[in-house]
Amino acid sequence: MSPSGRPQPLSLMVLLGMGMASERINCPSRCSCQYLEVNCTGQQLQEFPAAIPLDTRQLILAANNVSYLPAVELSFLADLIYLDCRKNLLGNDLDFTFIGVAKLVYLDLSFNNLTQVTFSTFSHLRSLVVLKISDNPNLASIEKDAFANNTWLRHLDVSRTGLTFLDTSTVQDLPNLRFLGLSDNLWHCNCSFLDFITWMKESNVHFPDADNISCYTPEGLRALKMPAVEAQLHFNCLTQLYKQDYIFLCLMGFCMFFAGTVAAFLASACAVIYKVHTSNGEEAD
Repeated sequence: MSPSGRPQPLSLMVLLGMGMASERINCPSRCSCQYLEVNCTGQQLQEFPAAIPLDTRQLILAANNVSYLPAVELSFLADLIYLDCRKNLLGNDLDFTFIGVAKLVYLDLSFNNLTQVTFSTFSHLRSLVVLKISDNPNLASIEKDAFANNTWLRHLDVSRTGLTFLDTSTVQDLPNLRFLGLSDNLWHCNCSFLDFITWMKESNVHFPDADNISCYTPEGLRALKMPAVEAQLHFNCLTQLYKQDYIFLCLMGFCMFFAGTVAAFLASACAVIYKVHTSNGEEAD
């Protein structure tokens, strides 16, 4: 220590070395740590790493074998804003998993085994801007109100999943959505899907890889690109009549004929009764 109270260069090096050693001690096993960042990419981890510094802002768990994200351990990382879990084994139920990381802005769950997205999956992530859940081949359903609380969501990717249908209101009610990945899914282009295709055509959202957004079923529309399929669906759904439509029209016609016949009979009966009544009145006079 110099007379001025400032540490000598050697002392500074010792202090820095102690700080670096402390940082290494606090870093999870087989992970690398920098300022506010923990990177565990490709370390063949089977479980969520322990002893993650509580001030971590960016956590990268890509390319591991993690099958479960513990909600309690995640909740300790209250300042986390970036979480990359792509290429893991996450699946089944993720409801309430992210309840303690409300500041999360970026979440990548692509290349996993997700099966469904419900309202409880991401409802607590009110600051979420980027959500990637592409390349989950077992993802078969996304609830209608799944993103109701994610009003800041700007980038959403659901490409290359098992989705066959997506309700229009699920994405239409996201005021900040600008990017929506939909390619290489098993879209079922029936009359219920017509509203969604119309929204795609009229919205200001960017759809990357648009050439690979096409119908998978029914057979007559397979490989037909969206939203070009809109015209065909308009013809099929709004002008063409099916067997049940003809049955309905026949029933309506029969009901109208029966009602008209009954009404005419009642009117005639009333007329006759009135005429008889007036005739009897005249004879009495």
